[in-house]
Amino acid sequence: MRLRGYMWRWPYRPAEGVMLLLGLSLARSVSAQLTCQAAEAAQNLTQPQYNNTPNKNTNADFLMPFVQSFLYTVQPHPFPEDLILKIVKDPQQGLSNQDQMTEILMYEVGFLVCIAIGILYIVLMPIIGFFVACCRCCGNCGGKMYQKQTSSIHCLRRTLYFSVFAITIIIFAGNICMFRSNQALKVSVNQSPLELHNALDDMRTFLKAVPQQVENVVNESYRIVQEVTRNLDDIGRQLGMKVQQRFRGTVDPALQLVRHLHQESLNTSDRLDKLNSSLVQLQSSIDRIQANVTAVRDQINQTLSKPGCTGCQNLTKDVQKLTVDTTISFPSLHDFQSALDEVIKADLQSKISEAEEFFRTIPQRVTNETNDLVQNSIKQLNYIKAQISQVSSELHLSALNDMSRNLDQVQSDIDTYLSKVESADDIRWRVGVALCFVVLLVVACNILGLVLGPLGLSPKEDPTRRSCTSDCGGIFLMMGAGFSILFSWLFMIVVLLLFLLGGNMYTLICRPWNNGLLLQFLDTPGLIPQLELGPALGLKTNIKISDIYRDCEKNQPLWTTLHLHELVNLGDILNVSKYTAQIREEFEKTNVTLSSVNLLSPEIKNQLVNISAKATNFNSTAVIQQMNAMSSINLNTTADKIEILSQQQPIAIKDELQNEALKLRQIQADIEVTVFPQVKNLNSSIKSLQSTTEKINGTVGEVLSKVAAAQDFLNTNTTQIVKTESRRFLDCQVDYFTAYADWATIMVTQQVGRCKPVARAVDSFEVVLCVNMVESLNAFWFSLGWCLMFFIPSTIFSIKLAKYYRRMKYSDCFDNHIVMNHIPRAQIKIT
Repeated sequence: MRLRGYMWRWPYRPAEGVMLLLGLSLARSVSAQLTCQAAEAAQNLTQPQYNNTPNKNTNADFLMPFVQSFLYTVQPHPFPEDLILKIVKDPQQGLSNQDQMTEILMYEVGFLVCIAIGILYIVLMPIIGFFVACCRCCGNCGGKMYQKQTSSIHCLRRTLYFSVFAITIIIFAGNICMFRSNQALKVSVNQSPLELHNALDDMRTFLKAVPQQVENVVNESYRIVQEVTRNLDDIGRQLGMKVQQRFRGTVDPALQLVRHLHQESLNTSDRLDKLNSSLVQLQSSIDRIQANVTAVRDQINQTLSKPGCTGCQNLTKDVQKLTVDTTISFPSLHDFQSALDEVIKADLQSKISEAEEFFRTIPQRVTNETNDLVQNSIKQLNYIKAQISQVSSELHLSALNDMSRNLDQVQSDIDTYLSKVESADDIRWRVGVALCFVVLLVVACNILGLVLGPLGLSPKEDPTRRSCTSDCGGIFLMMGAGFSILFSWLFMIVVLLLFLLGGNMYTLICRPWNNGLLLQFLDTPGLIPQLELGPALGLKTNIKISDIYRDCEKNQPLWTTLHLHELVNLGDILNVSKYTAQIREEFEKTNVTLSSVNLLSPEIKNQLVNISAKATNFNSTAVIQQMNAMSSINLNTTADKIEILSQQQPIAIKDELQNEALKLRQIQADIEVTVFPQVKNLNSSIKSLQSTTEKINGTVGEVLSKVAAAQDFLNTNTTQIVKTESRRFLDCQVDYFTAYADWATIMVTQQVGRCKPVARAVDSFEVVLCVNMVESLNAFWFSLGWCLMFFIPSTIFSIKLAKYYRRMKYSDCFDNHIVMNHIPRAQIKIT
């Protein structure tokens, strides 16, 4: 076997080899395939699980449209950004500057009007109550226990009754709203720590998840590096088997034909041996039978020549023909046998094994030739880890840990003041319940008066004789009026204080928070020191809080929200194209030798041509004709003639002739039992050999043709095949890395740090502070103010209605049967 050296190239360079190594890791299973396998689809990053959104307290929802409409009427002005900026920049000048004070008063003019009304209510109600009490105690101003009876008294009583009833229902509705809003505020305060804890917990989960997600992307690269190491150690099999398959597509059919020819040669040699053995055996049988026939023929001639034999001369010619051909003229097979022996001695199987060994060792040869390349490439893996890990440091993820610690401190502060807040809210709730019950007391007095008064009243009975039930009803109405005058001005103080607190919180915080103006206001430069997020993160541009909230509300990733592309040029890090040219250049510089194989030597080819020629000269037609002639031997015909002749002879001659005829029949039986099967077997061997020689002739021609084509393919295409497959292998790995780079880009820019929890945390604070607390507080003072405003008509009508049910001290007669005479009018007659 002769060797020929061929060259192919492999890329290597410490920096540029990184891209190839990462690509190798994604080739999970590189078997003997001509096509590049599809890269395994990477899984998306697992998003953390967050708590449910905070629940809105629905106990005060039904009053919110009324309260918000009232507050919008009181304060229709937009959010005062400029005014607040002036106050924040110079807080001390705010009270001394007349212009700023005027601007503040103009902005708060609605609240000032309401405060003025409230103060007027606070001042006038006790004064009016004082004068009413004094007048009644002096027996004046409705204090006289005397009721004038008129025709319209019943209509007035009913009108006053239904007026008090309607006002009492309205006050009772407001009282119910007080109870609900007071309880809603308590529930909100009790649930707020849990809601805030959930919001802070979501923020902590988010802050911990972002570094974990980045670490997962980095760890994926570490896993890839580990797989690269395994792939590099297995580079001989991965690349060598591809080269093998390209070779085997052409060489395997030729080797299969050589293997078949080798087997046919062995089979032909075996058939030749069997043919020679059959010829020797048949010749031996024929010689033995020929000797027996000759002995019997001599005996018959002696018997026929005796004097007593009558007509025996007629069989003399037939007896002389008794013979068996003792020679088989078979063409010489020595040359054919010699040619076969030469081919068998050449040991085609060893040539096949030699070729298969060449292909089998291709992976090992590739491994040996690339050993230095593999070792040098593995040394770069630590460099790859360092390069990829820089992404985490460039993203400034340590700032998230600081934020997480700040959240822990906030949570600790909430837990610290939680007990104090709960105690204060418990006192507030008790006070609120007391206020509700005082209002309910007024409602109860009115209801008792409205119930007991009509029950004990007899309309036609004298007012001085009214029943105790009716009198009690009037007293309850007076009690309701008295309680209203006594407590209303005090309650109005509570309403004003809560109105100032809750109303301004809603107009200055909650309403702009809800429509986004508050977050935009916080973006004002210089408003909050050290709140410039852009410079704090090392960005070229500043980031607005409102933009962050808007992006987080859309669940955008941090890459988009925080403009992290200004910190990390991810496209440049994962840009495969900038490495491609250098990789190709290194690919052409690295040389690996791969020897070829000579499938069949010229000597073996000449031997195959020789055996083909010898097989063509083999002709078995004459031998087959001899076998056919030998199969036609029949000694029984002559034996039959001798037996017929013996019937005409004397007894002694007759016995001899019959005995000799019997011997002929025995010889014929021996021929049929021994010679004919051997002739048949020999004939079959000859035909089988004839068929084999014909096949050998065709097989040799096909073998020489296929082997020549395969040898030419190896001689001319080995270099190109190795180069093509190695380039294809390299391209496949680069494509795999491109797929990984695309995945990593998508993960970092679209999956890492989806900040919906940040927006939800902000919304949670809004729900806790504004929706639950402030709105419940506003609902409470609005309900209480509602009741207080209706205390005024309730007091007036209750005092007036009470006189229709109370027992009078002085009576007044009213005759319901007086007949009024008609007074005619003067008429003017027109003429």
